Amino acid sequence: MTLGVANLDTAYNYRGFTSHRTLASTASDLLNEFTISTKVGFFPSSRGPERCLDPARLRQAVHQSGQDLGTQPDMVLLHNPERTLAGLTPEQGRDRWSAACTALDDLTAAGWCRSWGVACWDPRPVLTVLDRALPAPALVMVRAGLMDASEKLATWFGLGRHARWGMSPYGGQARHPVWNKVDARQFLETGQDCSPIPAAFRVAYELPQVKRVAVSTSSGEHLAELVAVAALDTDDNRIDRYRSLLSAKALTIQAS
Repeated sequence: MTLGVANLDTAYNYRGFTSHRTLASTASDLLNEFTISTKVGFFPSSRGPERCLDPARLRQAVHQSGQDLGTQPDMVLLHNPERTLAGLTPEQGRDRWSAACTALDDLTAAGWCRSWGVACWDPRPVLTVLDRALPAPALVMVRAGLMDASEKLATWFGLGRHARWGMSPYGGQARHPVWNKVDARQFLETGQDCSPIPAAFRVAYELPQVKRVAVSTSSGEHLAELVAVAALDTDDNRIDRYRSLLSAKALTIQAS
């Protein structure tokens, strides 16, 4: 917290389904100082983690999460539901989506978490099963870079920037050479001291537009650098032009 970080994001299946117990055992006296978000939707099996939207399993995971953490999470996110929905017919998908949303909404009402949301690596399969009659999430977490589909999902639920979080700002490969070749500093206001890789983190707040960006690191120095760069000013005109180019490209792909 000395760096200004007050939010922890984890998941039921992280660290081989031990992340909650690990947090509780190493920082139990500090957890109440943080806002904690976690995710449910992957479960242990003999073949490794398996995805599932079954309401009973989701309820069990949320209950277990609170017990393992020693406190109720502030936010529970439905973890990559598109991984299940993409393999179903539209009717099956709507039924699974309906049951999962209802289960998380009921868990929130019962006090097992303060609110619930959806974490999507690829929101497009989710967009095909939405229904106004169903409970709506309080937040969406989306992958950096997938702009149009992510913003369509948030807009459909009426969620402004304050209720949109980002994740995976480097596509899961922060050491990939591309981050040194593509200089994201061009999207920042001039005169600000920053290297290319942290600049890409700052730009992730704009593509799509989100309030927070989740990032993992084992280096306090790296974390401090990211906290500092998050306060830098972007060149909004250049960002807007780039957003327009991305939207036009997406329309071209859809039409082809």
